[in-house]
Amino acid sequence: MTAGVTALWSHRNSLRILVRRDLAVKYQQSVLGYLWSLIEPLGMGAIYFFVFGVLYSGPTNRHLGEAAGSYPLFLITGIFAWMWTSSALSEATNALTGQSRLITTMNVPRQVFPIGRVTGRFAEYVAGLPILLAVAVAYAVPGRITLGWSLLSLPLAVAVQGTLLIGLALLLSAVNVLMRDVERFMRLVIRVLFYATPIIYPLSLVRESGMPGWIKVAYELNPLVGIFQLQHAIWYPDEFPDARLLTTTIAGSLLVLAAGWWAFRRLEPAVLKEL
Repeated sequence: MTAGVTALWSHRNSLRILVRRDLAVKYQQSVLGYLWSLIEPLGMGAIYFFVFGVLYSGPTNRHLGEAAGSYPLFLITGIFAWMWTSSALSEATNALTGQSRLITTMNVPRQVFPIGRVTGRFAEYVAGLPILLAVAVAYAVPGRITLGWSLLSLPLAVAVQGTLLIGLALLLSAVNVLMRDVERFMRLVIRVLFYATPIIYPLSLVRESGMPGWIKVAYELNPLVGIFQLQHAIWYPDEFPDARLLTTTIAGSLLVLAAGWWAFRRLEPAVLKEL
């Protein structure tokens, strides 16, 4: 794995070129271009705010705690991070099948292609950070939130989320070449993960529910749970994951990265033969 990382670093220019090409192709015939990376999550946030922040505002505010007075910020923080996750997993799954000619002709580590999809979607996530900061400042001025040391949660959240997504991208892209059902299966998994992760609701709602204890434990084994807690903790320090959840999240993400890298290397000969 160390040799593979070194090879990737030596081909970082190729990775940058692939990311720029993917972004250019994605928005080349779009009038609004990169603005779509902002419009879509903001539109989703508006819909969920209308449902849970207006129609069901009473039950929602009872569980939000310090985020009750700034629920739109809570929402779009989770949704911007979720768009990076869902788009990266969707596009990384077919990163090899959709670029077979490049893969068989370019002399670069094949990991560049799925990692490039994750990096490209990260660039869209970064484009949304000024929007998040502007909304946060709008709530900080009247004192509804306090900006402080909790902002340091951002680099940690990005590092852990990137680690998890790269591991999943490597695994899914390789397996999808051999079993094309993976791409269709992931559409269902992504929909389930959205509601099985504290994106539009706080983790306390799950912990205080009447579900059996083993379900709550299984729920928190999902690394995305701790990752989105870190994302929310940027503005709400009380949302910062406890030591157990943080350890589970970091360890789980590193394990997924190692498993994805190992699986990609083991399946690479069969993948190249299939392509």
